[in-house]
Amino acid sequence: MYRTLFTAFCAASILGTTAQADEITVYSYRQPELIKPLFDAFTAETNIDVNVSFLNKGLVEKLQAEGDRSPADLIMTVDISRLNSVVEAGVTQPVVSEVINANIPAEFRDPDGQWFGLTSRARIVYASKDRVADGEVTTYEDLASDKWKGRICIRSGTNAYNLALTSAVIAHHGEEAAKGWLEGVKANLARKPSGNDRAQVKAIHAGECDISVGNTYYMKKMLENEEQVAWADSVRIVFPRFSNGGTHVNLSGMALTKSAPNKDNAIKLMEWLTGDEAQAIYAEQNGEYPLKPGAETSELVKSWGELEADDKPLIEIAKLRPASLKLVEQVGFDE
Repeated sequence: MYRTLFTAFCAASILGTTAQADEITVYSYRQPELIKPLFDAFTAETNIDVNVSFLNKGLVEKLQAEGDRSPADLIMTVDISRLNSVVEAGVTQPVVSEVINANIPAEFRDPDGQWFGLTSRARIVYASKDRVADGEVTTYEDLASDKWKGRICIRSGTNAYNLALTSAVIAHHGEEAAKGWLEGVKANLARKPSGNDRAQVKAIHAGECDISVGNTYYMKKMLENEEQVAWADSVRIVFPRFSNGGTHVNLSGMALTKSAPNKDNAIKLMEWLTGDEAQAIYAEQNGEYPLKPGAETSELVKSWGELEADDKPLIEIAKLRPASLKLVEQVGFDE
């Protein structure tokens, strides 16, 4: 009897261990609705469950506090500087995967395998169809021109996306020129920076300003929202360029945590996210640009025009974040 009970206990323990191993925990800055279709498809294919903990902020601090006890296997985030910050905080570990390296070009992954890009988005200009002429929007540098005085809406200068753009300005022209650019853009604002990217398009629709700076994929989000369709219809997407480069892009990406209790399954998910099915889901569901060569962008995204991405290394831009934040605060951009 005792042997039977012991055998049953061992069997239950093994089953419990297997069940626990057949799952992954993701700490994500990405909103759940954006990545749920991906995880649902992965689970259907592999029978590995994906548990998502969505955080608005404090992801690095949470991982540091949890240490080796952290249940997190994978980090998913937007913005290259946030990817770089998790590496600098020492909460990730390198991944060596021929699959990922074959799917994601070298310029979109950390050379030491600490993080990998999944999709890109362009930081573009939303321009009023009624009040902005074709060809009037040209370069990022031109946003500081007097011709835009009182015509620009933008979210906070300390927002991660805007800090990345400012970092790109520094990368192209240096800190002193970037400071002058921020001062020029600030002088052209129609109102104090506030709200998110979609709120700026709403302001264009309301006639408060003529152009705004935002990410491309928000156009898709607005077109899917009954209240916001009119906002989207009032603008067109314009791809500004740097005077000595292309259009600024940023990444969504992933990194394996240092603790990763389910490391093998987490790497399976990482590899799957860079494959054809996942890249197609990203492109169609989220209106982003897939990074895998040959993966098709959606018809909607194609309709916005041709993207010629800037060639400044994203890791260089990420490392300029402290400098860009200092400049934004120096000029009092949000005041």
